[in-house]
Amino acid sequence: MKILFVATEAAPLAKVGGMGDVVGTLPGILKALGHDVRMLMPYYGFLNQKLTIPAIPLWSGSVMYNEVEVYETTFPTAAIPLYLLGHWSFATDEVYGGEGEDWRFTLFANGSTEFIKDHWKPDVVHCHDWHTGMIPVWLALEPGVATVFTIHNLAYQGPWQGRLRQITWCPDPLKGHNTLAAALWAADQVNAVSPTYAQQIQTLEYGEDVEDILTEIAPKLHGILNGIDMDSYNPATDGALVQPFSADTLDRRPANKLALQQEVGLDNEAAPFLVGVVSRLVEQKGIDLMLPVLSRFLDATDAQILVLGTGDKAYEAALWDMTMDYPGRMAVKLLYNDSLSRRIYGGTDAFLMPSRFEPCGISQMLALRYGSVPIVRQTGGLTDTVFDHDPIAGTGNGYCFSPYDPCDLMGCLMRAWEGYKYQPQWQALQKRGMAVDFSWHLSAQDYLKLYDRAIQHKKTTFSQRLAQAQALAAAAAAAPAAAAATPNPVAPAAPPTTPQP
Repeated sequence: MKILFVATEAAPLAKVGGMGDVVGTLPGILKALGHDVRMLMPYYGFLNQKLTIPAIPLWSGSVMYNEVEVYETTFPTAAIPLYLLGHWSFATDEVYGGEGEDWRFTLFANGSTEFIKDHWKPDVVHCHDWHTGMIPVWLALEPGVATVFTIHNLAYQGPWQGRLRQITWCPDPLKGHNTLAAALWAADQVNAVSPTYAQQIQTLEYGEDVEDILTEIAPKLHGILNGIDMDSYNPATDGALVQPFSADTLDRRPANKLALQQEVGLDNEAAPFLVGVVSRLVEQKGIDLMLPVLSRFLDATDAQILVLGTGDKAYEAALWDMTMDYPGRMAVKLLYNDSLSRRIYGGTDAFLMPSRFEPCGISQMLALRYGSVPIVRQTGGLTDTVFDHDPIAGTGNGYCFSPYDPCDLMGCLMRAWEGYKYQPQWQALQKRGMAVDFSWHLSAQDYLKLYDRAIQHKKTTFSQRLAQAQALAAAAAAAPAAAAATPNPVAPAAPPTTPQP
């Protein structure tokens, strides 16, 4: 199978959220299974520092009255052909942000579509989030090219139809009120990044105003859980840790806790219950729920809290102020640091994710992998990966709460704090979490089945789509002629002609 991934992120080159992990890992797994997999992403200004990129483009074209070029290089972690679409609007040190973001990513989608039509036609184009949402629309009438659209975060939906018609070409009629809605209608198959999230987004609470569309396209909507790179994220071999360990050598793990406390300025003691947070500091991640609870939790216990992340400035300031109130017990690092995040997974006793909504979530999987017991709200992918600990039955791999309520979060934290006192049972809980297989190989098989469905859907619907487009084109062409042949009943009669002498 020939598969092209088109996305705005791909770790380790460009990573902001979970999309970067998916696009950076899944193609390599599919290639190892024998498929011809390639990737296409914007040529960001910082990529020259990470890749060897030729000076001469592989392809060039004109889209949206702008010249774009595509350069070919190799993705560093999987030896996969990587295409970079170049334009001055991407010559920046940031992936997202700034004015005109809707315009430049629509340009990226337009240029990608023309490159696919003109240079390399895969069997399946795998598109990710709204930034690539118009690609399924523009490829709907391209024979032999099926499209799959993955929803990583439904909250971001791209420009509305009116704005799209201002900046680019759209078929008439365009089904869908914005870019993401258009992709949902046009793609041959659609998937969300966890089974629970795929169900939740069909409801009013999580549907972000497109729940009716998602319900209508339910036969082609699927939920496939993300995976993690089990080789890269391996506590037995991770060089970021002071002391590597495994489920069989958990007695070595406390050394990482002591080193982490010293690194971030917490009281250097083994006894306190250390809770870690690695997150974007935004409402989606439950920071508004977490803030009032943390101070009460610290007042009621001997616990320590460590937060790593960046985001909303108000949240950053509130967390930073808490470090002044709880010196030695609360530490906040307002930055992105992959090595430190690994030490947090490998050194904390528990890992907190009180998300308002969570399409899939990677952090809870990494926490389980490194023996940090997750404390999560049951939503989206957290429901599919973390199961509440039953100390009597000896089941579960974490602590869960459901209502988005500070009392429920506080109760869950207190249960975990109390459970930590019983170390033999706690270590059994850690080992159950570390034994879970979150490798991409399982999800890759599901994606291959999804690609097959997309190809079959394209074959069965292509002639129907083509006939509809031809009928619309014929109607549009006939309309001016009919209008010219039909007298205008509103127009006044022409005055009689006066003979000239």
